[in-house]
Amino acid sequence: MMRSVELVKQLEKDFIFEELSDDWARYMPELNDYLSTNFKERSMGVVCDFANEITQVFTAVFPTNEIMQKIIEKDITDAMLFVHHPSIWDIRRPQPFYQMDQALLDQFRERRIAIYNLHVPLDNYGEYSTSKTLADALNIKIETPFVHYRGSLCGVVGKTACKNIDELQHLLSAALGHPVKLYRYGAGSIKDGRIGIVAGGGNMLDTVSEMIENNLHVLITGISSNSEAYSEVHEYERKNHINVLGGTHYSTEKFACQKMCTYFERLGLSASFLEGEPVLEDM
Repeated sequence: MMRSVELVKQLEKDFIFEELSDDWARYMPELNDYLSTNFKERSMGVVCDFANEITQVFTAVFPTNEIMQKIIEKDITDAMLFVHHPSIWDIRRPQPFYQMDQALLDQFRERRIAIYNLHVPLDNYGEYSTSKTLADALNIKIETPFVHYRGSLCGVVGKTACKNIDELQHLLSAALGHPVKLYRYGAGSIKDGRIGIVAGGGNMLDTVSEMIENNLHVLITGISSNSEAYSEVHEYERKNHINVLGGTHYSTEKFACQKMCTYFERLGLSASFLEGEPVLEDM
């Protein structure tokens, strides 16, 4: 068991620094009565300050109804749900991010289950970060972090042993547990084995610009859909001969939340990762 204030203090020390920014709270007005004052100001850290003592931690990529119900069904009290995002992602919706269920939040409050979020701080390069842990899962040797995002460096440049893009596609599919999408805009071979990895929503113009600066022609990311919203970046990648491998928002970021269990265990807390479901339309 650990006092919530002490656990939060340690998380703040290890992950949050002044240069990082986020803006979730502005999109969550319907949950205003549940959100902590600190979260309303920074959009990171304690989302819902419902617990004084923490006996165990659950980690998840998104706080979906299914994830929250899993905890409630275990008859858990005095716990923390650690999430990478405080909202839920579904690219099939008109507004892809939507908010937690209020009835479930009421049950979390009754059961003294706090919700804690690290989005940009967990994307930022480090031992537990999203792109670093994805690279680890692919046995890719990291050279350097790259891609500037809200004060963080959210991607990595690394070297793969794969000789060609088809081999890398197979490796990524095996690691994620489902087929992945390849947009074959460049050469079949991988020059010097060097690739860029930006987990989650990394298929952006800024990412491609930094890829070009680093002479990279293979990008592994999460959301790679060639829908109207992403058509401009796909055209930019096609023009610059950059192959794109997409593995969904969820699947490319789950490794960080799994790794966070070891962080909490090092603090003496029981921790377990709750599996979600990838939205295959992300690809």
